Amino acid sequence: MADPLDAYSQVVSSVAAQLLPKVAAVRTTRGSGSAVVLDESDFLTGRTFTHGSPSFLLTNAHVIGSSRAGTVAFADGSSGDFTVVGRDPLSDLAVIRAQAAMPPPATLGDSDELVVGQLVVAVGNPLGLSGSVTAGVVSGLGRSLPARSGSAVRLIEDVIQTDAALNPGNSGGALADSHSRVVGINTAVAGVGVGLAVPMNATTRSIIAALIRDGRVRRAFLGLVTSPAPLPEPLRRRTGQAGALRVVEVVSGSPAHRAGLLAGDLVLSAGRSPVGDAQSLQRLMFADAIGRPLPITVYRNGALVDVIAEPVELTGSGV
Repeated sequence: MADPLDAYSQVVSSVAAQLLPKVAAVRTTRGSGSAVVLDESDFLTGRTFTHGSPSFLLTNAHVIGSSRAGTVAFADGSSGDFTVVGRDPLSDLAVIRAQAAMPPPATLGDSDELVVGQLVVAVGNPLGLSGSVTAGVVSGLGRSLPARSGSAVRLIEDVIQTDAALNPGNSGGALADSHSRVVGINTAVAGVGVGLAVPMNATTRSIIAALIRDGRVRRAFLGLVTSPAPLPEPLRRRTGQAGALRVVEVVSGSPAHRAGLLAGDLVLSAGRSPVGDAQSLQRLMFADAIGRPLPITVYRNGALVDVIAEPVELTGSGV
């Protein structure tokens, strides 16, 4: 039987070989970080990646800050200028476009498939040390990370917690699985041995597509503060779903308030789709939902109650 450490080392070194060329060091007048090469054809229909042409990279919004431009440098020594295509502080994601010879794009994975204890590899440029690799495991899933834009605050849901060592400069870099698929974008160090990454899931892909297409993300605002909650067994049998969202707070004057939603309600469905976690509701809160009737079913005082809310656009004031 092969030495487990040898097998472990083979996986980590393989991921490093695949991803190191595809993770750039990013520098602006305000700071530095990392960015991952994207294939725009993953997000824009009818467009394909062309090796060597200007292309897109994904990083953290806090790495870019308010900068409009900067420089990128790759492991092979090539470098060039970039401009900011779009940034979204409420997801801590930003897309930049570089005028540089680009390597092939990274392959994106799905963070929804991760399990606690799974091997992950972080690739980035911490502390000015280009092309650094650390490895660890997924030490927690389903974490939340607050993000702010002006006075608007949103929780980034399903954040990945890892014990792979992260340091300043890792932000915007790749968190990859053992198959070199990018499952997260490293975003924060929460403490010794605790790093956090924005998940690569369906919601994140929608945000990236909006940034590439429009340069910004338009969000719908409902006005609910919720937390996941299990359903009582009779209701679980009746609906076929295990969990829902308990309303913790309804923002005064919000669409949810006007629709008659109350603290303590259990939100079972929105837009006629089951709601089992915060992400399932947040993925509905994009441009298409603004100004359109949104049917919501809640469980209240032993009865199912149907209401209609009409989300408005989330603004910097937080509405």
